Amino acid sequence: MENFEFQNTTRIIFGRDQSARIALEAKKWAGRILLVTGKGSVRRSGLLKKTITLLQNEGLDVWNLSGVQSNPLLSKVKEGIELVRENGIQAVVAVGGGSVMDTSKAVAAGAVLTNGDVWDFFEGRQEIKDALPVLTVPTIAASGSEMNGFMVITNEKTGHKLATGSRSTYPKVSILDPCLTFSVPADYTAYGGVDAVCHLLEPYFNAPAPHTPVQDRLAEGLIETIMKSTESCLAVPDDYEARADLMWGASLALCGLTKAGVGEHHFPVHLIEHSISAIHGIPHGAGLAALLPGWMRWRVKTGHPEKIAQMGRRIFKLESSGLPDAGSSRRQELLAMESIATFENWLSRIGCPSRLMDIGIKADSHEAIAQNALQQATIWGMERQYDKKTITRILAYC
Repeated sequence: MENFEFQNTTRIIFGRDQSARIALEAKKWAGRILLVTGKGSVRRSGLLKKTITLLQNEGLDVWNLSGVQSNPLLSKVKEGIELVRENGIQAVVAVGGGSVMDTSKAVAAGAVLTNGDVWDFFEGRQEIKDALPVLTVPTIAASGSEMNGFMVITNEKTGHKLATGSRSTYPKVSILDPCLTFSVPADYTAYGGVDAVCHLLEPYFNAPAPHTPVQDRLAEGLIETIMKSTESCLAVPDDYEARADLMWGASLALCGLTKAGVGEHHFPVHLIEHSISAIHGIPHGAGLAALLPGWMRWRVKTGHPEKIAQMGRRIFKLESSGLPDAGSSRRQELLAMESIATFENWLSRIGCPSRLMDIGIKADSHEAIAQNALQQATIWGMERQYDKKTITRILAYC
């Protein structure tokens, strides 16, 4: 295990019908609130009206930044920053999915920026050193944005989808009410499960530390639980226990706990997916599902089957004893490939893609995706390991 620091400052309020507490929590931080919401479901469900009423009943002044879309846009962030500055808004409340929460964080950081542009944070030209308080009420289990300081925004002018983060943008309070996820459509429930699993697999596969049994077992337990609860939610959408397991599992998947001590590592599947969704407008979870099996095949073929084989043994309960006696490395490779096939079967069961062709992306798009990914690769310090040629090769495996 490598040296690490771990701090998660977000206060979690979890449980049935707890979302009504958002007004009392927001009141502790501000009197003037920017409420950030998505494109329609929060309005159709009545949650938007209910939230505004709750906030106003506590004497809070409320401005609504609505219409945040999947793969959220920089222009919407800038619209929110203007609202904050023009009206002396003091805190941001996000009610929605990962895109809404990420937009809220970007607005909160950009609103207090005195020099430069909010996009500077994403291109690595400035660090986020301060932000308005952010409070979240997630309505889908997926991104884990409710319990970390990360955010991902798409610049529609340049065509790049980039990520950044800071301790300053950790939500102050996040209210996790599984009841709010009952109405999430089947496809986005499945995409959310895949997103959470991928958040765990990236450090699991890419950690440089050779000895991480604590982190491995934490990740493996969460992965197994998230996979099972995703299937249960699809079978019975209002199964409270399954929705609760999925929601809490998704939050824990990217709160920093499972990667503490594994060492500095890359998120290559997210790197490539950000370019796919920036160019093609694919839902993030669908893009990850289409990439993960292929990236794992590439990983095996480049001589790194061990962790993928371990995933098969521990999560999928696969056995290597019946495999051909062709040497331990060959058995590891065969077990890893069987693990990948088992994972693909799970993707199929929950209605997710497992190949790029399943989401309409053909080989003639690979070079543009790889080229687009290079900016994020450079910002993340991945440009040597994941250059254009390597990314193109990975896409061919997908």
